[in-house]
Amino acid sequence: MRPALLQTNLPFPKRQGKVRDVYDLGDRLLIVSTDRISAFDWVMPNGIPDKGRILNQLSLFWFRTLGVEHHVLDDILPPEIQALDPQGELQGRSIVTRKAQVVPFECVIRGYIEGSGWRDYQKTQSICGIHLPPGLKQCDALDSPLFTPATKAETGHDENVSFERMVADLGSKIADELKERSLDVYNKGASIAKQRGIVVADTKLEWGWFDGRLILIDEVLTPDSSRFWPASQWLPGRPQPSFDKQYLREFLDQTAWDKNSPPPVLPDNIVQQTRQRYLAALEQITGQGL
Repeated sequence: MRPALLQTNLPFPKRQGKVRDVYDLGDRLLIVSTDRISAFDWVMPNGIPDKGRILNQLSLFWFRTLGVEHHVLDDILPPEIQALDPQGELQGRSIVTRKAQVVPFECVIRGYIEGSGWRDYQKTQSICGIHLPPGLKQCDALDSPLFTPATKAETGHDENVSFERMVADLGSKIADELKERSLDVYNKGASIAKQRGIVVADTKLEWGWFDGRLILIDEVLTPDSSRFWPASQWLPGRPQPSFDKQYLREFLDQTAWDKNSPPPVLPDNIVQQTRQRYLAALEQITGQGL
């Protein structure tokens, strides 16, 4: 069972993801970023205070900065929603969006070699079937970012697939457009973040069709969807300090949790350290806090 962590009584059809609640307003959607946090395909019993507001604010910064068509219509709640939210729980963590038909692939871009990519490279000298030069170290920068799509999963873990699989499912024209536009978003975002002292090691993007066009949807370049490293401390050959939930994953790896049963309650110090990392990413990239 997913923890509530956010009490709302909105009289609209609702779909609950791992960290977001989506309400159908008819011709639009209301997307609420909760304080839930997931790791290893499980939602933790307790959340990270203000996490939803941090993710929402950071995504809004990127949507407004990257110069790409996206799904956001407004971050101010419609009057009829405000009237149903007297405690202001939805403020700062919600966006009103266009309704888009979601492309059934995650568009993953890897600029550095870490995570599942590093594990694959150690076994096969390739990532998602893309052959790489010998001798790369953990967290090395790649000569050019890799586009490695994954199938979207409602539950469980997304599955890495080949670009050829995407072409087979969507056609070469759409697959090529998704690849080109995803790489462009990553390159622009990574360049801006690097100027502000953060390495975006990798990220995943989602796209949807709206009026026959592909538009950027969901979240963009956040600590939930990306690996953020402090640029001043980047050193290949080892894991990197991070501004994302890798800190939480490493804590869970050190516990007795088997990752096949409900996870343990997060200790207060882990909650606060995770919050501080998310907030640092927001402040460093946008120059603003909550």
